[in-house]
Amino acid sequence: MDFKMMVTTFVMVFLAELGDKTQLATFCLSADCDSNLSVFIGSATALVLSSLIAVLLGAAFSRFVPAHYIKLGAGAFFVLVGFWTLYSAMRSMGT
Repeated sequence: MDFKMMVTTFVMVFLAELGDKTQLATFCLSADCDSNLSVFIGSATALVLSSLIAVLLGAAFSRFVPAHYIKLGAGAFFVLVGFWTLYSAMRSMGT
């Protein structure tokens, strides 16, 4: 096991997940119910499963597409989503 890669992955995912929609949804669910353990187990299981899917798809993609193209594609996707978000916000403000 590559300990450095594990720590790097943990830090990157932990920072990326702070304050995102998943965390806010979990916050709201926890505030709404009495079973915080159930909310924790459900959200933790969902994150583990989505991470497993990402790892499996990443491994499969990397067999056919070089990693730097995958990174460029992911970066372009995030830039496009950012522009779309800005455009939608400006449209909803009436500008």
